[in-house]
Amino acid sequence: MQYMLLIYGNEAAMNSVTDADRDAMFRSYREYSQTIIKTGNMLGGEALAPTSTATTVRVRDGKTLTTDGPFAETREQLGGFYLVEAKDLDEAAKLAARIPGAQVGSIEVRPVRQLPPDYPRPTSR
Repeated sequence: MQYMLLIYGNEAAMNSVTDADRDAMFRSYREYSQTIIKTGNMLGGEALAPTSTATTVRVRDGKTLTTDGPFAETREQLGGFYLVEAKDLDEAAKLAARIPGAQVGSIEVRPVRQLPPDYPRPTSR
């Protein structure tokens, strides 16, 4: 079964860490990623640019509205994700607990809903 592991953390706190601490964190993420690639759990994943670069899009009464930034003010912001294959929620939660960001933020574990085979899917680029 596929799960999204959504990584939430405090951007403001991340902006105040030293370069050495930031480098250490990125090394931890690389090591974690290499580990779950080797075990076959990792299907994909990316880091996200800061929320200051985000645009929120809504359509109301047929009009497209865009605003800068995220929709809501929160203590933690979505900073990245992993798409993993796990046998069940317990295994997915164990994978989530090993993500370096779990030590300072939170990881949301969410099952990926399987869409019908005839649902449109992108072809490889």
